[in-house]
This record gives sequence, structure tokens and C-alpha cells, in this order.
Amino acid sequence: MDAVSIIALSMGAAWASGINLYATLFMLGYMATTGNIALPQELEVLTNPMVMTAAGFMYCVEFFADKIPGVDTGWDSIHTFIRIPSGAMLAASAIGDVTPAVELSAAILGGSLAAGSHMTKAGTRLLINTSPEPVSNWTASISEDLLVIGGLWTALNHPVLFIVGLIVFIALMIWLLPRIWRLLKRVFRRIGSWLGLCDPPEPDVLMTDEPKEKTVEQIKT
Repeated sequence: MDAVSIIALSMGAAWASGINLYATLFMLGYMATTGNIALPQELEVLTNPMVMTAAGFMYCVEFFADKIPGVDTGWDSIHTFIRIPSGAMLAASAIGDVTPAVELSAAILGGSLAAGSHMTKAGTRLLINTSPEPVSNWTASISEDLLVIGGLWTALNHPVLFIVGLIVFIALMIWLLPRIWRLLKRVFRRIGSWLGLCDPPEPDVLMTDEPKEKTVEQIKT
């Protein structure tokens, strides 16, 4: 594998792990077993039937758990401690036999990427759960599964295209995460006000300084 393919595989595995770890493990193992890809020696363990069976079983469990409102959020919370370390390990293993410094760098980048994709998924699903209907959960879950499968296939067959798409995803993630966090704070604040634990959130204001300027002028007059 050339350098671009190795980078795409390393970062692709980390990115996909943050969204659906078990689908990532099973797909890599399956594609290597069927001869569609050649995994680095450090990742050949994914082709072991025991590993593929475990990954396939856990994917089936996640397939249903990820589509039940509330359960999916609990599942994501638990997997914060599973997806991120696994993404770091896959990223470090995917680059093959290299120096410890390069391997550690790949683990840091992979863990950060897995954390970003995981937080984006978990935050988005938590917001979706504020809607009472289950259709959005099914749509989001199936879309995430297709995104992981399509992303890994692109990383393995069209690495340059995947890297470009990954850069776009990272930029979108940087823009989106703060907004998701602000929305989540408002949701938790509103729930807390219903329970009498805190004051209700303030009314929405425009993301400009115009309302503040008008308020100051009104105070002066």
C-alpha cells in the first residue's frame, strides 16, 4: 500500500469507529477474508473467525439498540469508553510496521478523529430523541450505517477522494459541534426547569450584537 492508501485506511478506520465500531471491524475483516483488500499485518487479526463473529454479533445488538429512543443515547454514552480507544488502536495498527513515534502520532490523530465523529453522532442523536416519534431514530441509524460502509469502501478503493471528504467532514464537525453543545445545554436547561432544578432558558436571540445595542439605547433613553 502506498502512503495515501495507508493514511486513508488509518484515518478511515478511526473515523468509522467513532460512528459504528462493530460495523467497522466486521467490514474490514470480511473484505480482507474475501480478498478484496490486503490488511497490514497488525490488522490481520480482524480476519479471525472468532473476532468476526464477535463483531458481527455486537453489530446486530447495536443495530436494534441504536434505533430505540433513549436506549441509543445510553448505548452511545457507554461506548464513549470503547469507540475512542478502539479508533486510536486501529489507526496506529493500520499504518503497519513503523517507528514508535509515527505509531503514537497515528494513535493520537486517530483517537481524536474517533472522538470527534463519536461526539457528533451522540450529540445529534440526543437532539433527535427530543422528538417523540421513532422514525427519525431509524432514519439516522440506517444513514450512519450506510455512511460507515460507504466511507470505508471509499477509503479502501478511492483513498484520495476519501481524504478530501474527510477534510470536509472535519470542517463541518468543527462548525457543528459547538452548535450542538449549545442546543443540548438549552434542552437540559429546559428539562431542569420542568423538574424545578433550575431557571428556564432565556428566550432565543439572534446571533448578532443588534439586540444588545438596542437594549443599551433603550436603557439610555
